[in-house]
Amino acid sequence: MRAGVVVTAHPGVEDLAVQAEELGLHSFWVNDTPMVHGDPFVALGLCAKATSRIRLGIGVTSPALRSAPAAASGVASLNALAPGRIICGVGTGNTARRTLGMRPTTAAMMENFTAALQDLCAGRTIEYREGDRVRDVRFLHTGAHVNTADPVEFVAAALGPKAAAVAGRRGTGLISFGLLDPTAWHALHDARRQAAHGTPRDPGSRTDSYLVTALHILDEDEDPHGEAARDATGHIVLSLLAFAADTAGDARAFAEQLGPEEREAVRRHLDRRGTTATAPDRHTKLYPNYLGRIAPEDRDLILPSLMNTLALVGTRDDLRARIATLEQAGINELLIQPAIDPPAEMAQFAKLLT
Repeated sequence: MRAGVVVTAHPGVEDLAVQAEELGLHSFWVNDTPMVHGDPFVALGLCAKATSRIRLGIGVTSPALRSAPAAASGVASLNALAPGRIICGVGTGNTARRTLGMRPTTAAMMENFTAALQDLCAGRTIEYREGDRVRDVRFLHTGAHVNTADPVEFVAAALGPKAAAVAGRRGTGLISFGLLDPTAWHALHDARRQAAHGTPRDPGSRTDSYLVTALHILDEDEDPHGEAARDATGHIVLSLLAFAADTAGDARAFAEQLGPEEREAVRRHLDRRGTTATAPDRHTKLYPNYLGRIAPEDRDLILPSLMNTLALVGTRDDLRARIATLEQAGINELLIQPAIDPPAEMAQFAKLLT
């Protein structure tokens, strides 16, 4: 199993990329959540200049954030700085849209956007539409400006079969957040494989699968649900609670799929943020410090059931066995999202997988 890391864009991020490369990690990703974190293209530009081997990923962008020409310009510019090392994740913008108080885009829009990026970043022409006006567009000058010669790896963000089918039709890899169920990964791979049947692929395109999670290695006799474990995995759990709270007012609320204890945690999460499931400004209360280190007073929200579902907590032997099972389910690379001490967490992770 390959190893990588996902971080938020912030000053000094290039130092983490250098450390990740020195540790032998395969990839270094930066989130694309504009109203919560810094800009991933700026961050990865710094990382590209500071590193020479590690692959650099955008995790993930969306058609709701940028037009295809603007996004392609960013990706191809990174590819000029780090030729052949760029990974571009594309999704519906589930979090990035919700932090704006908006809904995600559709799988169809995600597919059209992915196709446009693939074509533009390979130097091909696309039809670009604004309202009723349609024009052919392509990069008018490459050379030192952008790189369309070296391949960019594309991955589709997926939690279900619709997005996995996009990956199949577009010949891309998959990336998923907190999905540790091997059965669910088999379903994603089946959906991608069925959609890909008979679809031509670009030569040299990659279809790797990436899993983003949090990880905590237990010391001897350490409580697997103690404060240290909750602090190390709490940002992943709170991300799910924020999503459940944000959508609790919907007709088909995600929170209704949770158990009684988890639904109570969603209710407490809303109360503590001083908002409700139907407040139009709830996004301003639910998403500050998204994926950052949790506050001690929120440790009670980090339920063992959600930790076990979304994160990897265990002894070294336990974790290696669980990771081997995920590898058997077709996952090529495990990505951790650290929140407490990224340098130390990356070093522990690299040691675990070597």
